[in-house]
Amino acid sequence: MMSQLANHTLKEEIRQYWSDRATTFDLAFGHRLPPGPEFDAWRAAITNHLDNAPRDVLELACGTGEVTRVLLSLGYRVTGLDFSEAMLATAKRKHLEKGEQVRFLLADAENTYLPAAGFDAIVCRHLVWTLTDPAAAFREWHRLLRPGGKLLMFDGDWAHPTARGRMAAKLIGWIDRIKGADPFYDGAMSEQHARIMADLPFGDGLTVARLQPLLMEAGFTDFRLSSHAPIARAQRQNANLRNRLRTFVYRRFILSARRPATSRTL
Repeated sequence: MMSQLANHTLKEEIRQYWSDRATTFDLAFGHRLPPGPEFDAWRAAITNHLDNAPRDVLELACGTGEVTRVLLSLGYRVTGLDFSEAMLATAKRKHLEKGEQVRFLLADAENTYLPAAGFDAIVCRHLVWTLTDPAAAFREWHRLLRPGGKLLMFDGDWAHPTARGRMAAKLIGWIDRIKGADPFYDGAMSEQHARIMADLPFGDGLTVARLQPLLMEAGFTDFRLSSHAPIARAQRQNANLRNRLRTFVYRRFILSARRPATSRTL
């Protein structure tokens, strides 16, 4: 009971954190996906993993609808889900003209209350590290996929900068002292961000080695890991020095897994 209460309180803090950031979220480097190299790199990464040409895609933690734009450009029918009303309001405004190709739902990604086996693919960006109960979330996502459906995750280890990343972080700090801190970057609410991370299961670091056994336990198979480097290279093409350095700080990854064509529903 105490664990459930603690998770509820933490979830509300997470919800408030993202809601407070909704109006400026797209101004932070790496969140908006502008047309050009970065958008194209995201398209390539998604099509590389979703080789089964899904019809119905569930985007978890869709935020302001940036990855949604990529999914829609590929012709998928998209359900965007987020538990921040403020984030969803922005996403809805962006995609008004898409009509029945997209719908947005206010719901918790860890317990969606959606019907079972309703989607060919699930996509999420920077969601897994925020999960308060990862094992339960992965069972829920397995339930939501049709047999043979794919789960595609874009995430990273946000707790441990790489060796090169530590050097990049020092240079970013130097730039911040000279030019002033970036008011829109994630660190703009660093105290609250750090407090939330400290209470999360993956707050001490999210790696594929930690993630894969939990996904296997939930029933996923056919894991495929690919590099985030092509997206990072595309980001650097039109970025200033501070933002180019940011692409080196943390180790990011792209991981997909499949619900077997004949599998149990957990």
